[in-house]
Amino acid sequence: RIDQTLTQDATGTMVYLEFDSLGLDEAKPERAVSYIDHNLIQSDYRNADDHAFLRSCAAKYGVILSPAGNGVSHHVHRQRWGVPGKTLVGSDSHTTTGGAIGMLAMGAGGIEVAMAMAGMPYYITTPEIWGIYVEGAFQPWVSGKDLILELARRFTVKGGIGRILEFHGPGVANIDISSRATIANMSVDIGATACIFPSDDVTRAELARNGREDEWMELSPAPDAEYEHRTDLRLDDIEPLVACPSSPDNVRPAAELTDTPAHQVLIGSSANGSYRDIMIAARAIEGREKHSEVDLEINPGSRQELQNVIQAGGLQPLINAGARINEAGCLGCIGMGQAPATGANSLRTFPRNFKGRSGTKDDFVYLCSPEVAVASAITGHITDPRTLGEAPRIEYPANYISNQKWFIFPPEKEARASIEVKRGPNITEFPQFDEMEDELAGPVLLKVGDNISTDTIMPAGTRALPYRSNIPEISKFVFEAEDEQFFEKAWHASRDEGKHGVIVGGENYGQGSSREHAALAPRYLGVRVKIAKSFARIHKSNLINFGILPLIFDDPADYDRIDAGAGVKISGVQTLLEGGHREIPAEVDGRRVKLILEVSPRHRRMLLAGGAVNLARREAEANR
Repeated sequence: RIDQTLTQDATGTMVYLEFDSLGLDEAKPERAVSYIDHNLIQSDYRNADDHAFLRSCAAKYGVILSPAGNGVSHHVHRQRWGVPGKTLVGSDSHTTTGGAIGMLAMGAGGIEVAMAMAGMPYYITTPEIWGIYVEGAFQPWVSGKDLILELARRFTVKGGIGRILEFHGPGVANIDISSRATIANMSVDIGATACIFPSDDVTRAELARNGREDEWMELSPAPDAEYEHRTDLRLDDIEPLVACPSSPDNVRPAAELTDTPAHQVLIGSSANGSYRDIMIAARAIEGREKHSEVDLEINPGSRQELQNVIQAGGLQPLINAGARINEAGCLGCIGMGQAPATGANSLRTFPRNFKGRSGTKDDFVYLCSPEVAVASAITGHITDPRTLGEAPRIEYPANYISNQKWFIFPPEKEARASIEVKRGPNITEFPQFDEMEDELAGPVLLKVGDNISTDTIMPAGTRALPYRSNIPEISKFVFEAEDEQFFEKAWHASRDEGKHGVIVGGENYGQGSSREHAALAPRYLGVRVKIAKSFARIHKSNLINFGILPLIFDDPADYDRIDAGAGVKISGVQTLLEGGHREIPAEVDGRRVKLILEVSPRHRRMLLAGGAVNLARREAEANR
């Protein structure tokens, strides 16, 4: 069972619709927090209506609300609410940031968070533990972003699948809390389930700065701890790195990219919006100006970080240098504003650079540290910051300025019954899905390649995200980056012909964001089968949560033998699921293909029921 949960507004509206569909009246975890941090551009009534919906849900169900402007969910949660040794599940894939203070913090699909809020257990395949042994200390101008990019360079975006990263060794004491947060944040971007740092003196000092030292406890690995995998790193050997377009593992040294012009530089947001990250940029640019052809913007990770940077005099050098200061939130990281110009290179301290995620379809996004970002903003091209001379030394405040009144706490339980949940016209009911049919038959609607992200399946940005609580409308955006006619094809196949849609993918299908809309919307369009070489963890869970069969090719060469438009038929599905069969025979244009279903017995019951909500209702009725 889960100690703490968090939601954010891009996924949280669906979480609360799902929670409401379970018929419960109170969140059960020790601490549940609802954040509004993604959809901050209120260009019309839709985002504002959803924010009102979330505010009323938090009040009714006994949840703390963090309103727009407080900052990024996992960033704020680490500062204000996270506790070493506790479990945390959040409807944001970067919930893993909580591992910076010794939490077991994991991103999950919205329905799994809703069920955790209902007090139900969170089910997960036990991960292997990957020990990262570190020695030494970072060079000047090098920080945690460079370390996680080094791991991405070595092990790719698939390297952490099925694993939890655990940092240990004498060098851990030399990794400050900002770098730990960045590393834990981006651990999910190499596929990891979670990332854990010891709860040590660095953790204790961070909690003390936040007035929460009483919640500290020491946590460290046993001296003789054994790991399924081990990687040794010398922090001294790591250099400034950059992830080139369009994958977090396309990594090269900054020193090799000096011929690459920088047109836009964004510092902050999800992975690098901390006090230290903004202050290193401020001190590096102090007395200088940004290059005339660079658009430099600062996105603080939280209102608290912004206030303390102001207190330390960090905003003035940035403003003097020509930087634009934005409110605390995700912003450009999720494609909500800050889209780069056509053909422009954008350097971002964000965690992801999948093609089109920025809001510009044919973008060129580079990921880097605040140090590389600010150096490049000064010179106008990608720059190794070690060329700037002596690195500024950033000291953390003894005590952070903060204000608990920034948060809205729910009323006492007796007063909640009379609270009415506010549903604007854009908020539709949670879709009802049928149980699993015994025969699934239909066309391959689309075939895609390796490392397809949930951004590709279900784009974010200012066009699609306002419909996150309206499944019929948001489903019109499914796979539009791959096939602008996908919606019409899927709708025709399922609604007009009564067929089940099939998607074929390559390795690591569904990497990236935890957004369950990438499974929910295709299910609404009649997609019942996805066949891939391998699946990303969270997306595979989301597929099962909505009754979509996640099948793997037994022979990867069969991927090459299936084209879009092929007819797929799987017979006796109910019998195969009930009997625990791992091998699933299918016919593809009349040819027999062996597929593999790697799921737990509970997952089989979920698929048979037609999804997690259906199964949860059954279990709740059985326990009454």
